[in-house]
Amino acid sequence: MGIGRALGMVGATVVLVGMPGPNNIYISLRSLTQGRRAGVVSALAIETGSLVYVVVTSLGLVALVQASPALFTAITVAGGLYLAFLGIKLLRAPITDGPGSIRIAPLGRVFREGVLVNLLNPKAALFFLAFLPQFTTRGAGPDRLRTEMLVLGLAVMVIGLALDLSYALGADALGRRFRSLRTTSRARNRLVAIVYLGLALFALTTAIAPSFH
Repeated sequence: MGIGRALGMVGATVVLVGMPGPNNIYISLRSLTQGRRAGVVSALAIETGSLVYVVVTSLGLVALVQASPALFTAITVAGGLYLAFLGIKLLRAPITDGPGSIRIAPLGRVFREGVLVNLLNPKAALFFLAFLPQFTTRGAGPDRLRTEMLVLGLAVMVIGLALDLSYALGADALGRRFRSLRTTSRARNRLVAIVYLGLALFALTTAIAPSFH
């Protein structure tokens, strides 16, 4: 790959991956409400999900999702329902009022939820499927194409991790003030739950809307 194509890939990746979406919002919420460590774990979880997509894309399996609108819709609905589940769970969480009090989720759970948030986002799969092939060698054989897809996917992951960590650190800086406010845990839970439920509504609307055309 020439320097021009490499710079083009990096620039496109920064724009597409850096745009706010379910992954970045999940990282920001964890860092905002629970601190830097949870934000960093969330970023690593998101990129773990991306690693799965990179491997799957290089094997050509993601094409099955693109070729089957019903399967795509099913995955989108599953992702939306999972985000709704996280929001409802926060609304039903025990209340611990007091300055700075907040319910801390174990980092293992933070990691698992982050991986699922990414894996249940079919747009991430289609991103790899539509984006990576644009920078592969035309006419390359299956083995070379698979290798190029893996290398490109890993490069995208490195860039994505840097952007995810930026979200985590930025949200943590804001969160230090947020966590020091004299608000109840009910108010904080509601704020985060509203974001989760809003993302869930967006995902479900995206999945259902085509059926009305």
